[in-house]
Amino acid sequence: MASDSRNFRTPCVPKFDSDYDHWSLIMENLLRSKDYWSVIESGVEEAKENKATCKDSQNEATKKAQQKAFDEEILKDLKAKNYLFQSIDKSILKTITHKETAKQL
Repeated sequence: MASDSRNFRTPCVPKFDSDYDHWSLIMENLLRSKDYWSVIESGVEEAKENKATCKDSQNEATKKAQQKAFDEEILKDLKAKNYLFQSIDKSILKTITHKETAKQL
């Protein structure tokens, strides 16, 4: 088991170097491979809206399952934002006004 942890490599996060087309292709591939692309495409807000429209008569198990799914989407969004924050220089990041969710980045 110790050999497994030595072979683990953190994925290389591509830095944005002003070639947006190249960087976006590499970032999309990275985020798709980590299964985070769904929060980029649809965003977390849509999941939040869907949760809010659920009927009050649902049983407790269904509500817990929906809450768990929503929490997983929030975690995916945080992980996607982490990769995006790592790849974008601080001076560029400051110019982005909406950075609450990964989709907005």
